[in-house]
Amino acid sequence: MPVFTEYASASRELRVLPSFAPPLPRLTPTVSEDTKTERYEVVVVGAGPAGLMLDLLLARYGLSDESLLCIDSKPTTLKSGQADGLQPRTLETLKSLGLADEILTEGCQMWQVAFWNPSDDKDKIIERTSLIPDVAVPARYPHEVTIHQGRIERILETDLLRYSKRGVQRDTQLIDVKIDESDAEYPVLAEIETDGHRRSVRSKYLVGADGAHSMVRRCMGLKLEGESLDHIWGVVDLIVDTDFPDIRKRCAIHSPAGSVMVIPRERIATGDYLTRLYVQVPGDVDPDSDQQPENGTNGTNTPPVGDARTRRSKVTEKTIFENAAAAFKPYYIRPKTDDAVDWWAAYQIGQRVADDFSVKDSKGVNRVFIAGDACHTHSPKAGQGMNVSMMDSYNLAWKLAYSIHGLTPASAAEKADPILETYNTERHTIAQQLIDFDRAFSSMFSGKIGASQDGSGELTHDEFLQVFSRGNGFTSGCGIEYTENMTVVRDLDNGSNPINGTDYLSGILRPGRRLLNVRLVRHADGYRRDLQDDFSSTGRFRILCLTSSDLLDHNGTSAQALVALGAIIPQFPLSVVEQVVIHPRLPREFMWNDIPGEVKEHSEMSFYSGYELDDVYDIYGVNPDRGAVAIVRPDGYIGIISELGDVSRVEQYLKSIIRTV
Repeated sequence: MPVFTEYASASRELRVLPSFAPPLPRLTPTVSEDTKTERYEVVVVGAGPAGLMLDLLLARYGLSDESLLCIDSKPTTLKSGQADGLQPRTLETLKSLGLADEILTEGCQMWQVAFWNPSDDKDKIIERTSLIPDVAVPARYPHEVTIHQGRIERILETDLLRYSKRGVQRDTQLIDVKIDESDAEYPVLAEIETDGHRRSVRSKYLVGADGAHSMVRRCMGLKLEGESLDHIWGVVDLIVDTDFPDIRKRCAIHSPAGSVMVIPRERIATGDYLTRLYVQVPGDVDPDSDQQPENGTNGTNTPPVGDARTRRSKVTEKTIFENAAAAFKPYYIRPKTDDAVDWWAAYQIGQRVADDFSVKDSKGVNRVFIAGDACHTHSPKAGQGMNVSMMDSYNLAWKLAYSIHGLTPASAAEKADPILETYNTERHTIAQQLIDFDRAFSSMFSGKIGASQDGSGELTHDEFLQVFSRGNGFTSGCGIEYTENMTVVRDLDNGSNPINGTDYLSGILRPGRRLLNVRLVRHADGYRRDLQDDFSSTGRFRILCLTSSDLLDHNGTSAQALVALGAIIPQFPLSVVEQVVIHPRLPREFMWNDIPGEVKEHSEMSFYSGYELDDVYDIYGVNPDRGAVAIVRPDGYIGIISELGDVSRVEQYLKSIIRTV
């Protein structure tokens, strides 16, 4: 005999399933059916980190398998080699997707960098001259993480399969792509081949994330511009046996015999830990010889002038270890076992960036984009390749989704959408900055401490350290700053700017910079929370309202601003604009009915005390007696800042990007 009566709603099953990112609302019709032609709204070519990041985000934002196709020529995710490092900003992004935990737990966290240079003591040969933090800027994760690129791809692809039944269509090669406007709605025509079978695919947009030898870039006539330096490096992943004391730290070694960078890697299935070595090859190498690289005519290790590609082709696993062993002296280093080497390669340092990251049709609509290595190549030692590539996709994804879903004013009017133009504006600038930094960093790293580079001077340890430290904001991803465009507005004068300070790396709010994470206490339940967790990657804009100390005054600026913001949010498609509210220290405790009802209506679970843990107002450069409002874009970058009372500025900005309803 039952002792209770149970009732259950029809949706109860959803409560025990894994959570899914809510799709963006769609105001346009879905893909039009045509039995004669295979059609998609977006085709992504390449399933490396850049392609998978883009495919995953578009799927999360609401593009179905009928709208989205991702192809890759490889049969599986990457098995060995290539990229291995994730920077703090990339980790923040992966956390916003709920994908960081495995990486943080099982990857190798690099907290320190050791610098080793020639010693005045001839017996020592080299000595540690500095030990500094690997990440010297404020970040939620103030360290790098190294973990195999294939594992990162697997994590992204596993999550993709929650949103897509097809996932990546592998063993599929792009043969050709062109803009063919005989079909005005789907003007991008691609020819692809799967298992020897060729077929034509049409799409509204196509993105080439297909690597440094991008077929998309070549078919579109885009060119990589830059140069290759005459520095040859070998790279090897292995399990090492060594008495070098800093083998589990990131190291920059400048020795009389050459340069080496040490990158500690993650633990593998055998229980051993991998190590990556970047080893400078100082001259021509004969792969059939046991000799060390030839010295220059002056008796130094200066590489003779010659064809760098020829020299690169002569590098072998053996010569890499010979040069590494020479650079590590007096310490020994060798493979732990005969099969300890996981992967090795030789490369020539080169810095190139594409002249354009997108191609328009005859009506001026951006139709084809390139991302990742397809549009910028550089040396791997600054740890930027995979990170910048995924950030290209992170920048492009929400803009494509907004345009496709009809969420922008231009897409509603069926015009060329200027929001797509901002991808090229923002990411091309960042790529050029990357190339410039990498050129300086690689040239200095390939040089010798205390040795003349060009007859005009010497490279000192202090100079190298300055370049490393100065570039830390850029390499960490935390110092990236987008230029002004329709989504980044900086037209405030000093009198109307509510932000004090210019130390943007430390968190001072600035349009074009990412929002630094802070720790707060939630009013509703006392939850101690990271602010970035309220800015998950769901494609939403967020209004960040930092109220002033007059919040409890119903006639004060804070109350009036919150009421006005509460009237703005419903003007846009449902859930596209969310609100987060923070308050400073107030004169007394308060209840919900002491503050405007709009706070509970729009921000009940995102209303925080901004002083109990971190001093949010001080970090962000906001006077608590004045307050401020910032709009944060879907990719976590600040779009605009306004005075607390200037709500019309917020409204105007949002209406320039988001369609009203």
